[in-house]
Amino acid sequence: MSPRRPDQDTRAKLLEAAERIFATKGYAAVGINEVLSSVGVPKGSFYHYFGSKDAFGEAVIQRYFEHYLLEIDRIMARAELSWGERLLAYWENWRATQGLDDCQGRCLAVKLGAEVADMSEPMRLALKAGTTEVVDRLEKAVLGGLADGSLKSPGEPRATAQSLYELWLGASVLAKVHRSLEPMDNATLVTRHLLGL
Repeated sequence: MSPRRPDQDTRAKLLEAAERIFATKGYAAVGINEVLSSVGVPKGSFYHYFGSKDAFGEAVIQRYFEHYLLEIDRIMARAELSWGERLLAYWENWRATQGLDDCQGRCLAVKLGAEVADMSEPMRLALKAGTTEVVDRLEKAVLGGLADGSLKSPGEPRATAQSLYELWLGASVLAKVHRSLEPMDNATLVTRHLLGL
């Protein structure tokens, strides 16, 4: 494997820094200079890596979902667990990561979804693609749980996966508003009931 070019390293550092900053401040409140200075990149070189702030935001979202989907895949690959247990492990991981920093979490779908959906079509489409892949994985887990008997039939698997994801996104927003894990605890109860866990 050949070493990465410095351009790729700098681009990756910019994306990583922006993901961290966007997760706490949102998109519109963050200037490009804040991201550049956080990694020591000169102001004039931003457009060497990205065509616009929207293209940058799109790349940040894509990077976020690449890593997030790998984490889901890691949880769902735990063959020692039933599919129902894997789903519970996923939701427990969600609760733990969204409970960080006084329930401010780190999920860009939660943080940026409503903010950028009306302001940037490329970013909206990146969020749509990423969230669709999450639901795809949840649907696969629901189907696996029905096959191994660890889940009761919750209805149509795709609709169940989509509804659960929507439930947890909403719970995460309310956890941020209330600075409390209670909305996610309620989501856990509903999830367990819906899936017969």
